[in-house]
Amino acid sequence: MSNLSKLYFEALQISGNNYLIWAVDAKMYLVAEGNGDAIKEGNTTSDQQKAKVFIFLHHHINDALKNEYLTLKDALVLWNKLKERYLFHLKLKRMKRK
Repeated sequence: MSNLSKLYFEALQISGNNYLIWAVDAKMYLVAEGNGDAIKEGNTTSDQQKAKVFIFLHHHINDALKNEYLTLKDALVLWNKLKERYLFHLKLKRMKRK
């Protein structure tokens, strides 16, 4: 994760329309870089790795989301909040379609 100014995939949109693709891309990239454990419950990842993952995730989300989650400092907390927010909305959309 040496070049953090570069986007490796599309940033997460505020609408969450690309959440599933974003989550898969982010997780696969983190796993490939050896940092996938930082977004798993009960991880023993070093503080340095957690910080790198947090910066990476923060860099790959919409600016409005960055501002909303500005006070967070933990990659796992950010990951879970985004997951909770957008998976809930996706489930609601599916239920409305039926």
